[in-house]
Amino acid sequence: MAASSSTTASSNFSTSLKNLQIHPLQTRHSFSRLSLPARKLIHLQDHQCRYDLRVKCVGTANYDEVVVDEEMEKIRRLQNGSDVRGVALEGEKGRKVDLSPAAAEAIAESFGEWVINGVRKKKEEGGDDVEGAVRVSFGRDPRISGSKLSVAVFAGLARAGCMVFDMGLATTPACFMSTVLPPFSYDASIMMTASHLPYTRNGLKFFTKKGGLTSVEVEEICDKAARKYANRLAKVSTLLNTPPIKVDFMSAYAHHLREIIKQRVNHPLHYDLPLQGFQIIVNAGNGSGGFFTWDVLDKLGADTFGSLHLNPDGMFPNHIPNPEDKTAMAVTRAAVLNNSADLGVVFDTDVDRSGVVDNQGNPINGDKLIALMSAIVLKENPGSTIVTDARTSLVLSRFITDRGGFHCLYRVGYRNVIDKGVQLNRDGIETHLMMETSGHGALKENYFLDDGAYMVVKIIIEMVRMKLEGSEKGIGSLIEDLEEPKESVELRMNIISEPRHAKAKGSEAIETFRNYIEEGRLKGWELDSCGDCWVSDGCLVDTNDTPTAIDAHMYRAKVRDEETGEYGWVHMRQSIHNPNIAVNMQSTVNGGCLSMARDFRDGFLKPSGVDGFLDTTQVEKFAANGSTA
Repeated sequence: MAASSSTTASSNFSTSLKNLQIHPLQTRHSFSRLSLPARKLIHLQDHQCRYDLRVKCVGTANYDEVVVDEEMEKIRRLQNGSDVRGVALEGEKGRKVDLSPAAAEAIAESFGEWVINGVRKKKEEGGDDVEGAVRVSFGRDPRISGSKLSVAVFAGLARAGCMVFDMGLATTPACFMSTVLPPFSYDASIMMTASHLPYTRNGLKFFTKKGGLTSVEVEEICDKAARKYANRLAKVSTLLNTPPIKVDFMSAYAHHLREIIKQRVNHPLHYDLPLQGFQIIVNAGNGSGGFFTWDVLDKLGADTFGSLHLNPDGMFPNHIPNPEDKTAMAVTRAAVLNNSADLGVVFDTDVDRSGVVDNQGNPINGDKLIALMSAIVLKENPGSTIVTDARTSLVLSRFITDRGGFHCLYRVGYRNVIDKGVQLNRDGIETHLMMETSGHGALKENYFLDDGAYMVVKIIIEMVRMKLEGSEKGIGSLIEDLEEPKESVELRMNIISEPRHAKAKGSEAIETFRNYIEEGRLKGWELDSCGDCWVSDGCLVDTNDTPTAIDAHMYRAKVRDEETGEYGWVHMRQSIHNPNIAVNMQSTVNGGCLSMARDFRDGFLKPSGVDGFLDTTQVEKFAANGSTA
């Protein structure tokens, strides 16, 4: 369609909707075609009723059909578990921009309405006055798409009737803390970030005073946004009648972290400078974490010479800001060793994850970071339960139980792990640490918030305490007895499907995997589960009668060898972020992963037929020679 025809269609579209009488039907139904300048198909959904609306437009001799249902699906597909993520800039092969300003505006407006409804309901139930605007804070990481999308978010929140407070460059944990720290105490907050993903991506994370939103809540918001987007099909409102109020919350948040360190170290000689005599190197990866160097460590007396990539740069020119990234850890390790530093710190872009390097240059992330935090937490809270995702090793379970703790393995996904800890505490089971292998870690003492800076604060406090107690060992000595699995590998299989069907096809493959194991088709493989909790040795039985809705299907299988006994496990799950399936394997014997990969390929992928819609290239390569190269 020519540009002029498209513009006419878009401008007439909203008006024409008002003139239609739509009748709910339980099945799809075609309405009479109306006389307007283009033909559009809208798919609307209200409660259990489904509508199909066909609008035919005249005014030109030729017709083009625009399927608005597909536009709505694009917005819904931006949901990424408990977050929203999408492509914000051109530049990715095979990916088009889907997180546009118009999409961001619709999502922000829907979130604003959701918050307003929740606040109004809470006040009415408490008999309080419902007057006054709902206050929402906003922060973002340095991605170059942030400026344009920020305007869209401000517009959406303003449309909803919210008062907006712009924190500028911020961290994800700070956004949540802005809802609880006085005098700010906003009703809700949005963080614009795509974590460690490429500079072309961006996204939104949502918070209220209760914490991050659940997947079900974000799904509800995205569904409402999809309808707004389809009904609007117009440019974002960039002219704001009420511009956001700029606030410097990051200074208050940094002060909050400094006070925690000072109070808990309680240094006998220099209370206000408890880090005097310690050299700590920070690698912010050009994300939002630079503040931790100059606003926390420097002001507490630490020597931060040698720190890396502190200045925000949304192109991330040096390496991916990610504590799991090998380059990020390698350059931090080199800086620690070259400067004989006491500790190295690696943050991800929005600082909800972190990793560290000890004074010997040993990288501490993944299972090692969980072990380190478990050691610290169990010293302070003996007998606590530690919740992790089900990709952690058998040796980590032993490490936790040897220190008197209990290990609960749960679904992959940081929100799942945190929510499990909240549920266990609600049921009277003391659970002080919830941590995923990616580095997302939350503590009961810190609002169950996954805060990478707070995790580092805990580690620094323990490091200083050890020094005051006369220990010359570094923080890594707390995990020196942690064994490592003999073998560990992760393989990926892309789902070959239209985007709208990818989630369903992924679920089909996962459920087929479960059926194959339950029916005994894979000899020596046993489903490792109790209730909705994918578990291993030492796990508490999941007694939750109302489990959280599953945002991605996954199962873990124990694999036993008749001669040597149990020698590993295989975990198969849908990726929340991308249309693919991840297969994680760990083995306690050399060659175990290769053997399991071959059984997985020959005993499941091929005979089940799921290889017809999965790209099994990585599995095939690894099964052939033990490598994906």
